[in-house]
Order: sequence, then structure tokens, then C-alpha cells
Amino acid sequence: MPVTNEQLIEIMPNARPRAGLFLAPLNAAMAEYGIDTRLRMAAFLAQIGHESCQLLYERELGSNAYLDKYDTGALAARLGNTPEDDNDGQLYRGRGLIQITGRRNYELCGFALDLDLIAQPELLEQPEAACRSAAWFWQNGNLNALADAGDFDRITQRINGGQNGRDDRRALYQRALQVLD
Repeated sequence: MPVTNEQLIEIMPNARPRAGLFLAPLNAAMAEYGIDTRLRMAAFLAQIGHESCQLLYERELGSNAYLDKYDTGALAARLGNTPEDDNDGQLYRGRGLIQITGRRNYELCGFALDLDLIAQPELLEQPEAACRSAAWFWQNGNLNALADAGDFDRITQRINGGQNGRDDRRALYQRALQVLD
């Protein structure tokens, strides 16, 4: 059951100017990765809605100082970035509708999507790759099972590493559940 443009805008009102750009790739990505029930779609749309500010951003915002956290240290190493201060934190910043972050994740995602994201990380800023990368991350994290169980907070934890934006995510989820009913 694909989502319609009207439903997408009702779930994410701020997406109105860009919903048409994302509708077909979003529906294709959800179909490709089995995000195909009301619970799965509602949880997925809520999470990408929050992560992308309702489809307004496909690239993580932040100053150089903010993005330096991905460049050196424990977080950088966990993400597969080099230990040197060489700006790979900037290069492999969060991109796509779920914000794929770090060289290792770009490499894995690129392999799955048959894209060279190491050489061209900005491909994740294009609607098709932004949608497919989010759906790939969703499947790779076994988030359909959590959506089926209604465990929305654990989905947030796996995507965000915490509960940042919990109220916004939950509001989007409730709205999606109502719209997709």
C-alpha cells in the first residue's frame, strides 16, 4: 500500500514543497525493503520525518566544530573514519533520510545500493538514494520487527543512539498512524 502525496503532506506538513520529489522514491524504497504494513510505514515515516526535518534536509547540519566529533577519537573510530584529523568526519557526515554516518556505514550502504558512496558521498543527498539508504538502514537494523511489536522507543534508540527528538518523533508517529488507518 503506497503512501499518497496527500497522506505524506498530512503526516509531514512541512514537507509540502518537497513531497512530490520524494513520493515515488519513498514508495519504491519502502516496497523494496518490506516496509509495507501500517505499523512499519508509520514508524518509518515518523523517523525519517524527524531525521530530515520533514524531508527538508538530506545532509546533517552542523558547523565544522560540531562535525569534528566524527573526525578523530572513539566515535570516529567506531564509524570507520581514519584516526587522523583529515576532515573525513565532514566528508562522511550524516546523509540520507536517516542520516547514514561514517565511512564504514557509507561503504556498507554503498555496497548494498550498488553506489560508490566513498568516492561520491553526496549521492545520498539525492531523493532516490536518500530514500533507499534510509530503508536499507531500517532493514539492516531489523527495525520492521520492532515496528511490528510497536516498540517505537527502541527504534528511536537504534537510529539516534538515544531519545533525542522523542516528542517530535512520537507526534509524527501518532499522526502517521491516524493518516494510514
